[in-house]
Amino acid sequence: MGGDNSLKSKEVSTMIKHGFISNPTFSSFSPSRTFSPSPPSSTTRPSQTHSLFDMMSDDHNNRDAKHSDDNLRKMKDRITKLLQEAPFSGGDVKLTVVGKEGFKVSMEVKKSVLADKSRFFAEKLRCENGMSHSVEISDCDDVDVYVEAVVLMHCVDLKKRLRFMGQQGVSKLLNLLKVSAAIMFDLGVISCLEYLEAIPWTEDEQEEIISQLGHLHLHDSATEVLLRVSSTPSTATRDDDIFTNLLSSVLQAKDDKARREMKSLLSKLLKDNAFNDSSKVDVSKDTLYHLCHRCISALGLCLSEAIGTLERPDRGVLMSEITREADNIQWIVDILIGKKMGEEFVKIWAEQKELAALHLKVQTVYRYEISRITAQLCIGIGRGHMLVPKEIRFSLLSTWLEALYEDFGWMRRGSRGLDKKLVEDGLSQTILTLPLFQQQVLLLNWFDRFLNKGDDCPNIQKAFEIWWRRAFIRKYSPEPDNNSQLQITLFDYPK
Repeated sequence: MGGDNSLKSKEVSTMIKHGFISNPTFSSFSPSRTFSPSPPSSTTRPSQTHSLFDMMSDDHNNRDAKHSDDNLRKMKDRITKLLQEAPFSGGDVKLTVVGKEGFKVSMEVKKSVLADKSRFFAEKLRCENGMSHSVEISDCDDVDVYVEAVVLMHCVDLKKRLRFMGQQGVSKLLNLLKVSAAIMFDLGVISCLEYLEAIPWTEDEQEEIISQLGHLHLHDSATEVLLRVSSTPSTATRDDDIFTNLLSSVLQAKDDKARREMKSLLSKLLKDNAFNDSSKVDVSKDTLYHLCHRCISALGLCLSEAIGTLERPDRGVLMSEITREADNIQWIVDILIGKKMGEEFVKIWAEQKELAALHLKVQTVYRYEISRITAQLCIGIGRGHMLVPKEIRFSLLSTWLEALYEDFGWMRRGSRGLDKKLVEDGLSQTILTLPLFQQQVLLLNWFDRFLNKGDDCPNIQKAFEIWWRRAFIRKYSPEPDNNSQLQITLFDYPK
């Protein structure tokens, strides 16, 4: 545009990366709403024998070029329709928007509208009245969005126009917001934010909106929009109260199907939290252990009530209550293990000698689900998910292994989703973490039980074999062997 004088007056906006050229000497220009696409570029290649790689590259380049041409054609169609509906009525400024690929769109618009609606244009168009201007915004990512912003400046009903724009997706609306912010079109910014605040978002759109608003630094203007995904700072105590109420509600739920669904949902959400950094709000260890103690107390009451019952009309109800409390403990322990907080519960469960004594006095049909808690802990220890001292590991088995043996047959037949091999492997690995003499006591006891109960006893013969080899074949002696001591020789390297 123009000669040397006009180039000297070229100004580049600090608000947007595009060039802004104002030329007061402009006196005549082509009609408004014209397109000037750049001529298609052509490339020639010398005639040669193509390799397979060359042919694949050519095919890929041709597909890219076709895709680019399709996008350009679609954009031209959108702009044509947009300008046909634009409320322009002649003007004293020729505004040209130039895309990165050289595609141009020119519009005749009124200086008064640009200056009134945009603080950016108001600053750039300050000059004597009656002077004509030529304005060019170049190197645009989305030419149609810039045209849309100019059209929006001339609209009386911005909301109606944005509803139409919103049909093209949140991404297009965010691009309009970005352009409006760049050219300081304040009413456009406010209207875009009001529209975003009112419409529903998908989770992908939510991430896009948060990211875009963060980059634009709109501060207070975006507060209403972001209220949907943020809240006023709250104390950890208040957040923990929410978690406590949610978990407690699930533990006390009356509808079993809904209870299972909500257990699964909360487990998933709490597991997702575990992958976040420590600054994220999460359920506290104290809350989880408080619920564990509450469930253990409730389980003790149920077992006390069940002692000595043979035939009673509410037998099914009582069995359901014991099963529920055992299931509640398993659920909380599963959350603790997932959050690497389960070690303390192993000690708590190992100390429940009164509960274990009550357990053995109750009919197996009532109690067998309780032994799944012990199995769950053995699996966690056997997989290395819980690191507890050997004294606590042995105490756990001393307190609950007898009950696990007694209940295993019922567990195998009656427990939903029980993985027999997983339980056996967990028990085997837990026993093998103990000192050799404790392994011997436990595995000799198992040997006699298995001979008498068969499949109704866990099959841990693999652990028995490992203990046998440790005890009788590959004996390890902690006494030093003087003949095999490491010999160290020092050499002096020449300087």
